[in-house]
Amino acid sequence: MSICDLKVHFVGYGKTARAVDGVSYEVGTGETVCLVGESGCGKTVSALTILGLIPQPPGRIVGGRVLFKGRNLLDLTEKALQSIRGNQIAMVFQEPMTSLNPVFTIGDQIKEAITVHQDIGEKQVHERCVQLLHDVGIPEPEERLGDYPHQLSGGQRQRVMIAMALACDPDLVIADEPTTALDVTIQAQILNLFERLQKERNLSLLYITHDLGVVANIADRIYIMYAGLIAEQGNAPEIFHEPRHPYTQGLLESLPHRARKGKRLHSIRGSVPDPAYKPKGCPFHPRCDFAVQSCTTDLPEMCDYGNGHLSRCPVLFRKNSGQ
Repeated sequence: MSICDLKVHFVGYGKTARAVDGVSYEVGTGETVCLVGESGCGKTVSALTILGLIPQPPGRIVGGRVLFKGRNLLDLTEKALQSIRGNQIAMVFQEPMTSLNPVFTIGDQIKEAITVHQDIGEKQVHERCVQLLHDVGIPEPEERLGDYPHQLSGGQRQRVMIAMALACDPDLVIADEPTTALDVTIQAQILNLFERLQKERNLSLLYITHDLGVVANIADRIYIMYAGLIAEQGNAPEIFHEPRHPYTQGLLESLPHRARKGKRLHSIRGSVPDPAYKPKGCPFHPRCDFAVQSCTTDLPEMCDYGNGHLSRCPVLFRKNSGQ
């Protein structure tokens, strides 16, 4: 799956919010790609656009392509997209309690995810539901099918959401902040579950998060997103050990570490700009310690460090190149 120069704007109250402003990224077969950035940078909007879930209006896809198996998903009808959602591309949302229907049992909801796309018998559907709950690590899966969402813990509800996403053996799973509402122990379990399922099923996984520390052990490639743009991209070792954009460096420095025990955590001053009022030039320059005059007027192009490692910071590129 490839996203090419995607632009998604929201129009209302006399202003235009450029939520996604020319984003390109791709997810290869069997690959885990992580899209990282602060809240409000456009991560979720880009993911929802893949499945045609952006309400239009107020949303408007201004440009770009979403290529999946040789087709541009942005050109498909709603009926054609319905055959892809949950079947070939599935999504795990951030908060399972609001994503699961409180008045239907777990079994009914997983069953619906299967029967919408597959014409199989009732017995096969039941067996499939039990197997899915077993695969995602829910104990006594046969009994849990009759439970309602409120009867499960937060971690179990998220596992049910993952089971629903896997119901039709999709090629790509999009996980949007799936561990945000969970404690650290359960968070680690869910991440290990994703890693195991991805390897067992050769899934392509697009994992969306604001926390670089979460993705350290699962990412093949990482895209750092800021203010509707990709600020930096590269494989996991490059991003963690040789970050080439001030924003990436700031995110890494803000992570707790044993070497900084007793010291105040680093924070990036300021906040992500309002997508309707982005600063001219590089959108990160008001928060950047390396900004020069050209950063305030010109939007930087990607600088190539080789091996697919790109950064949208010519200042650090010149510094690292000895120019």
